[in-house]
Amino acid sequence: MSPGWTLGWTWGKKEIIWAMMGAQATEQGDCAKFKLKIPHSCKRSPQVVDLLPGASFNMQYTNCCKGGVLTSWGQDPSGAIAAFQMGVGLSGRTNKTVKLPQDFKLLGPGAGYSCGPAKRVPSTVILTDDRRRKAQAL
Repeated sequence: MSPGWTLGWTWGKKEIIWAMMGAQATEQGDCAKFKLKIPHSCKRSPQVVDLLPGASFNMQYTNCCKGGVLTSWGQDPSGAIAAFQMGVGLSGRTNKTVKLPQDFKLLGPGAGYSCGPAKRVPSTVILTDDRRRKAQAL
């Protein structure tokens, strides 16, 4: 198997991925009901992969774009992290109306990769690039 990781899950409702930074869904799926703006992925069970090194700056996110190659935590803690950001639609607007995704699968280039169930956590405040506006992420 070639190097790299693939992360997959099944949505709790009928969520879609509007946009992604630092990774991409491997398939768009059937987004025919969206006419004006087309989502990044409409798959009920999306699979996401890391971007390759050298991806354009507007597609990058902190700790992304390693082509899916991760070192072990013991070898290099900074190289053992991969991160991406996604905007999700049709999910709900509060921690009470959002239904958690299920059946997470983390596939790596070999055995030893695992994923636990999703957990509810407090919302995160994200500052915009100009640091003048705060946005909430659930």
